[in-house]
Amino acid sequence: MVDTRFHRFAGPAAISAILSALGRGDLLPQLSDPDLVISGVTDLDLANPSELALASHTSYTEELRGTVAGAVIVSQALREEVPAGTLAIVSDKPHQLFADILDYLYPSSTRSILADSREDLGEPLIERDVVLGANVVIGSGVEIGRGTIIGPNTVIGAGVTIGRNAVIGANTTIHCTHIGNDVVIHSGVRIGTEGFGWLDFGTSNRKVPQLGRVLIQDRVEVGANSTIDRGALGDTVIGDGTKIDNLVQIGHNCRIGRNCLIAAMSGLSGSTILGDGVLLGGGVGTSGHLTIGSGSVVHGRAAVTKNWPEGSKLAGAPAQDIRDFWREIAAMRKLTKGDKRG
Repeated sequence: MVDTRFHRFAGPAAISAILSALGRGDLLPQLSDPDLVISGVTDLDLANPSELALASHTSYTEELRGTVAGAVIVSQALREEVPAGTLAIVSDKPHQLFADILDYLYPSSTRSILADSREDLGEPLIERDVVLGANVVIGSGVEIGRGTIIGPNTVIGAGVTIGRNAVIGANTTIHCTHIGNDVVIHSGVRIGTEGFGWLDFGTSNRKVPQLGRVLIQDRVEVGANSTIDRGALGDTVIGDGTKIDNLVQIGHNCRIGRNCLIAAMSGLSGSTILGDGVLLGGGVGTSGHLTIGSGSVVHGRAAVTKNWPEGSKLAGAPAQDIRDFWREIAAMRKLTKGDKRG
């Protein structure tokens, strides 16, 4: 469910009232329970019987079959996969309808930096021995643990929580984020920024509301001028002990395991999953919606375009097993230089 510390909820509301307000009364006759009250919006695998979710593509089939969401917006192709007890809302443009509902239930005027002075969150809670540099801005409801140091000109948005003994560098911005203990954030980092989510590509480029969070666990270090986007609905997660170099981009809904190392200039597209102990060399890129298994090593400048199992050793663009990569290099050298033996 969307964290209302960061995005104010305009509901609860009956699904019939929501659709009518959006001018989509044409969808009401298909509903088996138009009076179902929606108490929130979240992902298929997290939704409870009063929440709304989305299944816009057949790639969501397995998650759809197992959901207990109260209602789900689906394409016609997925109508028969909706579980009994879950209200199906069939649309020819399911993602567009879902975005309309998100904008209605979580108004844009209440999101992120616009919410920094929310009175309902109360005054910041700052434990003892916290050091705040010059010109630090602290939003409503912020919680900062004992011994944390925050550098000059840093902005901590409304509702953000920061654990104990953290070090936050100068000129950093943090929104929609919960941070653990002993975390180091270097200067110029941007955390909790909007993810790069769009509909109607190349024409209207409509923004998909980004209503998730960033969760940074204990002992994480984030290098200077890196960016970590918040999730679209769920969380972007950085696991315990992971170290991120300078100038790294982490897209929305990425889940980084424990004790990973990510070198400078790497870019992880949305919904990339790294297992524990994954090592990414400098300039690695991923195409998103893929998993790299625990203990894998991805060499510099590789471009990962598909899932890889635990313990993989990858190189090249597109990335492949490093043994295949070197065999191809050797073959190319023979073709271009000739075999000079003998």
